[in-house]
Amino acid sequence: MKEIPIPYVRSNQTGIVVVLLIAIGLQLPWLIAALWIIQVTGLIFGPKANIFIRIARPFLTRYVASSQTEAAELQRFNNTLGVGFLTFALLSFALGWQVAGYIFAGMMGAAALAAILGHCIGCTIYFQFKQFRARQRLNRES
Repeated sequence: MKEIPIPYVRSNQTGIVVVLLIAIGLQLPWLIAALWIIQVTGLIFGPKANIFIRIARPFLTRYVASSQTEAAELQRFNNTLGVGFLTFALLSFALGWQVAGYIFAGMMGAAALAAILGHCIGCTIYFQFKQFRARQRLNRES
């Protein structure tokens, strides 16, 4: 199974939180669109294409070798959730629903901040999803 070093994961989460704090604080929806592009690029081309990871990489090389890792499959799932929230935010802005747009963006920011602080909401959802799929498979087989 492919793994991603935790310092890289944290650099992406930190970038998300910082950009969203600025975007929401200064009411700059175009920054949310830029963040969407960054996250979609990482989702399509992998973590090496993520600009936050690329910026942080030179500063993290000495920590990466001895750091823990996270499953790439889990990170991809979390990234997909994040892109979904950003997509809903951008759709809300396009429809003129400013408050809804900032709420969706804020939800992603809150999830990224929670992950930095030690509780991965996406990981919890992923675990529940896997449990649900396993139960479905067992029910079909019996």
